[in-house]
Amino acid sequence: MKLWNNFHVIKDPAHGVMQFTNKEDFWIKPFINHPSFQRLRHIKQLGLADLIFPGAVHTRFNHGLGCCYVGSQIANKIKLGDEERQLVMIANLIHDIGHGPFSHTFEDVFVNKAIRHEEWTPYFLNEFCDDEFIHQYNLLNPDFPLSAARMDDVEKMIMHKYEGNKVLADIVSSQLDADRLDYLLRDSHFCGVKYGQFDLRWMLHCLVPVETDGGLRLGVNYKGVGVVEHYLMARRLMIRNIYHHYKKHAIENLLIKFLGKLSHCLPKESFLKKYKESKLGQLLISAQKFNKKVGSAGPSDEQTKKFLKENFERYKHLGDGHVLTVISELALLDKDHDVVTLAKRIYFRQMPEVYPLDSSYMDKVQEIVGDFKAQHKGAICDWQLEVISTPQLCYTGDNDPIYVLERSGKVQKISDSSLMLGSLSDKYEHSCSLFIDSGLKDFGPVHALIEKLSPFQ
Repeated sequence: MKLWNNFHVIKDPAHGVMQFTNKEDFWIKPFINHPSFQRLRHIKQLGLADLIFPGAVHTRFNHGLGCCYVGSQIANKIKLGDEERQLVMIANLIHDIGHGPFSHTFEDVFVNKAIRHEEWTPYFLNEFCDDEFIHQYNLLNPDFPLSAARMDDVEKMIMHKYEGNKVLADIVSSQLDADRLDYLLRDSHFCGVKYGQFDLRWMLHCLVPVETDGGLRLGVNYKGVGVVEHYLMARRLMIRNIYHHYKKHAIENLLIKFLGKLSHCLPKESFLKKYKESKLGQLLISAQKFNKKVGSAGPSDEQTKKFLKENFERYKHLGDGHVLTVISELALLDKDHDVVTLAKRIYFRQMPEVYPLDSSYMDKVQEIVGDFKAQHKGAICDWQLEVISTPQLCYTGDNDPIYVLERSGKVQKISDSSLMLGSLSDKYEHSCSLFIDSGLKDFGPVHALIEKLSPFQ
């Protein structure tokens, strides 16, 4: 007998007590227990951020649960029906299921991030369309059964293709979605900073469906303008100070270079033979071939689909630990090789020296550093000297605005109600840094390069 008045409680650092009714628990528990979702326990939310912020060891699994909870709270606030609420909770729970090791960092295995985590998502969602999974799910949920068509709706919500009730899609993916409302609070907590804090309870109180030219959307009432300002400023500060932290970029750049060098060397270096036949090794070799085929122009849809289909069985088993095992083993070798050196840099946290640069001089800086690397080719490795530029956009007001229901009943863009957001809307901010490998500290010409770049700092 199912007792709907009982609750399942999850203790959570970001939200305190996350409470689900037994009915909601039956909706989401089969997904939580599935191997594809359990895999997310082994993928850290913020890549290598824990090498800068030691507490940042939380995972995509934590975040998925948090998104599901926040999504349920939004659905309750705007009084969605049970079937709509079920879809929203499932979509929020598994929206990040396509992530690979170290989250977004792994996407740089592919030239120009040609394959992002979202493109793996449909392959993972197919795992939930298995006849046995759906059968067992429906035994538990006879009043709210799952079907291929309903899973298709979940996929469309996650992939920004849902053409039904746009409010449901906004809860899953928008500038007010459960994803952002969770990760700002969660990442802020685990990094030990206050930048990402905002009043989630008041935000939830102010959320309302609003009628726009494009149909019904998720917005806020006039009382919510202040909390949205706070929330978007929190997002801006988290991007600037955490997600784009210069040391985080520096160490993750080393990881990207390591994976690139490893994929290039696996087929031909005998000391890497033990990794060649592993799922990680085979995926990296396949990615190297893919990158060569597609070049800078980017892949065709056919090339992308072919790669995803051929490599999903490898990719779906990978977590951070598979990469870290290779790094830790190679870092302990006594061998003069780029792959080994990069592994040592990461494993022993041998951070590059970082020099902030004025992004308005980016072209000039790239020219100077490019000439220097060409002049000293052979004396230094390409990865030992890098210029990284990171664009940051806090709020997109033109293509996907947040709407406000004013006291008068009029609906307008929040940038028209807020002087601050009107100023920030669609404004890119850039940070630019020069990374110099610690192994170059005694390389004389580098000091002259730093001096030459000093006017651009």
